[in-house]
Amino acid sequence: MNKYKNLAFNTLVFAIGSFGSKILVLLLTRLYTNNISPSDSSTKDLLETMMLFLQPIFTFALQEYLIRFGLDKKYDKKEVFTTSTVLTLAGMGLMAVAVPLLSTIAFLDFIRGYTVLLIVFVFVSSIRMLCMQFVRARGLVKLFSLDGILATLTLFIFNIIFVGGLHWGVKGFLLAVILSDFLSSVFLFITAKLRRYLDIHYYNQKLASAMMRFALPLVPTIVMWVITSLSDRLFIRYMDSDRAVLGESAAGIYSYATKVPNLISMVSTIFFQAWNMSAIMENDSRDRSRFYEKVYSAYESILIIASAFLIAGVQIITPIFISTKKFSEYGDVYLYTPVLIVAVMFMCLDQFLSSIYTATKHTKNSFWTSFAACMANLVLNFFLIPLWGIQGASIATFLSYYLCFWARIIDARYYVPFRFDGLKSLMNTAALLVMCWIIISKPVVYGLWLVILLAAVIWSNYKAVLVTARKILKRG
Repeated sequence: MNKYKNLAFNTLVFAIGSFGSKILVLLLTRLYTNNISPSDSSTKDLLETMMLFLQPIFTFALQEYLIRFGLDKKYDKKEVFTTSTVLTLAGMGLMAVAVPLLSTIAFLDFIRGYTVLLIVFVFVSSIRMLCMQFVRARGLVKLFSLDGILATLTLFIFNIIFVGGLHWGVKGFLLAVILSDFLSSVFLFITAKLRRYLDIHYYNQKLASAMMRFALPLVPTIVMWVITSLSDRLFIRYMDSDRAVLGESAAGIYSYATKVPNLISMVSTIFFQAWNMSAIMENDSRDRSRFYEKVYSAYESILIIASAFLIAGVQIITPIFISTKKFSEYGDVYLYTPVLIVAVMFMCLDQFLSSIYTATKHTKNSFWTSFAACMANLVLNFFLIPLWGIQGASIATFLSYYLCFWARIIDARYYVPFRFDGLKSLMNTAALLVMCWIIISKPVVYGLWLVILLAAVIWSNYKAVLVTARKILKRG
């Protein structure tokens, strides 16, 4: 199977296992908006983001080093899994001590009352990640996808029971995720026979050191992406302004404004799971640069076309996931979504470019580009949120991801040179931003302008998708 077909096959398998389940998770948003107020939704969202903040720190970027070393044939898989398990458990012990201390910090007061649940949440989620990433590293992509389906079904059921039925709110949501992740871990451990790969005698300190050297620059990288997301919510929740409406409810509305953009992220995540494997396995191939060029060009075009469709249809799509029946405040969510769609699109492109740093083991560059984006986001949030409120946070997020994109598209191509059309990228970005302005401002005959811009975006990007599709369908 050629490299294009292998990438397409793995993407298809991940898509089958993930797409339906991820849509199901998005549909849970209606359950949450019917049962959880905007202020409590802010707390729920912050606890989710806090888990994403804590996990890479106390698992030492498990999701990065396990797939990198697990796919590398130079390393024994028993040693990789056992060493990863020991490192994860050690990190979880440190996390259990740290979380109660964090809850004493004033702007992290949302942890109070959920401290024990948050510790269990991070622990169970990390164990599931350990099992999932090792299954993927062994090439068991079908099992990986099946687990995704089953985990989502259990999450859906538990949410209906705890949030919809028993009305336990935020605690019900946390319990639903914990139980779903626990059952997923048990399923993978038994089905993939992971017990055969777990033997304390195979713990390798030299391998652990190599993993840490590889992963440590990635820990702040991952954390800074989370800080970029977390800071938006904290600024909106705690800042004061005479010009914009801020506070807990505004933070809750912002959290749901990210749901439709997550459709872009969802598609990207499915592809990236397959692409990351291909990037690592093809790192030493002779036509590596051409491979990157073709795949990147198609990937960028797909994301741009998908983003244009979402922006054009945001007023139709948003009510599918967001209910305004009980809390009318959610009716304005769609106004903050378009800019976030463009922001998430560039986040996905940033993620693609980070695979170059991972494959070539230049993870320090990933750190510096993420650091620049994080600092830019904090500064922009400080100035824009008091002026424009929720919309200011959306713009700050877009600008920080866009800065990171240009830093990486210039820097990463020193390690894997491939052609990139900068002018076309600028024109596509301009078209998407004009579409955002049309949705927010609603000028005369705005529907016609949206259709014209959507057609222009499709026309300028479809060829790159077709070229790569022909590569995939070509024999040999």
